[in-house]
Amino acid sequence: MMVNPFDLKTVLLAKHAQHVVLIHFPIALFISAVAFDLIAHYIRRSGLADTAYYNLLAAAISTVPVLATGVLAWRFQLEGQKLKGILLLHLVLACVSSVMIWLVWWVHFHARRRRTYLPSYRLVFEFMAVGLVALTGHLGGVLSGVNGPG
Repeated sequence: MMVNPFDLKTVLLAKHAQHVVLIHFPIALFISAVAFDLIAHYIRRSGLADTAYYNLLAAAISTVPVLATGVLAWRFQLEGQKLKGILLLHLVLACVSSVMIWLVWWVHFHARRRRTYLPSYRLVFEFMAVGLVALTGHLGGVLSGVNGPG
């Protein structure tokens, strides 16, 4: 039986589709924010720094529904199976990645609020967070069958 792709009930009530769709927003927003911040750091353009800040803010906020839909996907699609192996590692890394995204945003927010320069150590946090986000996404791809058997 063919499912109508424009049926709102099918789209909104799919057991795991929301997580699979939503996850791309914080990933793309965060990675682009880090790129903008790195460029702004080297060429000293405040417009790029502002762009980085607002991308970080949007990335941080978008982690909340992504985490929620990830837990719902585990409960419904995977029928709440015991968290172990790649699934457990994916969940732990997702939580750590989210915390890192919020931490990077907070460093930017704190500097803007105090009207001071951004600390250089933030770049270390940003690169660590990009690595964590990439690893988390890769494991999610393995779980979904996109990046290997699943």
